[in-house]
Amino acid sequence: MSVRHDWYQSESKVVITVLLKNAAQKNYDVKIESQKIQLTADGYELLLPLLHPIVVERSSHKAYPSKVEITLAKETGMRWESLELKETVAAAAPPALQTKNWDLLVKEEEKIDEKEAKGEAALNQLFKKIYSSSTPEVQKAMNKSFMESGGTVLSTNWSEVSQDKVPIKPPEGTEFREWDK
Repeated sequence: MSVRHDWYQSESKVVITVLLKNAAQKNYDVKIESQKIQLTADGYELLLPLLHPIVVERSSHKAYPSKVEITLAKETGMRWESLELKETVAAAAPPALQTKNWDLLVKEEEKIDEKEAKGEAALNQLFKKIYSSSTPEVQKAMNKSFMESGGTVLSTNWSEVSQDKVPIKPPEGTEFREWDK
């Protein structure tokens, strides 16, 4: 015989509802112990090892035409995460962690961005890639040359850039002007 059961809780009690029609005619019996509940009827048995202990003296059961309701008094007012002890053991085991190669994911994203980029965006990505994969010396050269030239020169040669101030070299056909003049 297949019979469903469900449960809910309040701060002071747990109520288990077993959907068993005409339980009194089926000679049902409920045994309530501090850590388990057992309900038997003609051709049916339900054994529930409880997650937390209960107070047996304040617990009860009652048969209705379509169900049996078992009311259990909680020993403490704590919230139960599950009714049965076996569910907690499975839930307490940590889930299998999936390890991801984050470096590989970043590289794949960069490749997608490179393919989609066009014009100035592609050029900026190229400079970012050069900068991020460079030595600290090359990064210093890039920073110094860009800043001193007003954004008109970008050099990766530190030995050349470190000697003197980087001159401003605007593209052919243009002239460089200061903002404040």
